[in-house]
Amino acid sequence: MHAPDSTQQPDRRGFFKRAFATVIGIVIGLVPIASGLTVFFDPLRRKSSTSGAIRVTTLEALPIDGVPRKFPVVASRVDAWNTFTEVPIGAVYLRRTGERTLQAFNVVCPHAGCFVDFLPERGSFRCPCHESTFTADGKIDNPDSPAQRGLDSLKVEIRGNKEVWVEFQNFQAGHAEKLPIA
Repeated sequence: MHAPDSTQQPDRRGFFKRAFATVIGIVIGLVPIASGLTVFFDPLRRKSSTSGAIRVTTLEALPIDGVPRKFPVVASRVDAWNTFTEVPIGAVYLRRTGERTLQAFNVVCPHAGCFVDFLPERGSFRCPCHESTFTADGKIDNPDSPAQRGLDSLKVEIRGNKEVWVEFQNFQAGHAEKLPIA
């Protein structure tokens, strides 16, 4: 009888077959997983779709005397996998500076991000959080104000002779310059 050789060398050809089959199996398995992950995370790569001008109110809703009025900004928003229709995304103060000229300010204080109030008896804006005050045209009213910049102005236009549209944008609080929030 011939005894099996315990020092038998592994089959080199068989080893390469198994290694090649393993590599092919991994590649075939990874392609569907990578495709699925790409489709699943695709919404995260897209930006929110609330850019552009938003209709806020009509020109008749603004008093001719230049007193600011606060309006909610309502828009549809797409955020990753969710779509929100007609939800509040912020608020603005609008004021007439002439018969057909307007100013728009974001209601958020540039110091710490609190909502400012307009005080008609003083004719100025006041932040209730840290007592920052702003003039009716958005400039810093008190030199000792903790805010480093005036209220954030927004681009506003009149469309169709009576609709007021605002390019709504939020900015980072606590900086001297206006840094948009993406």
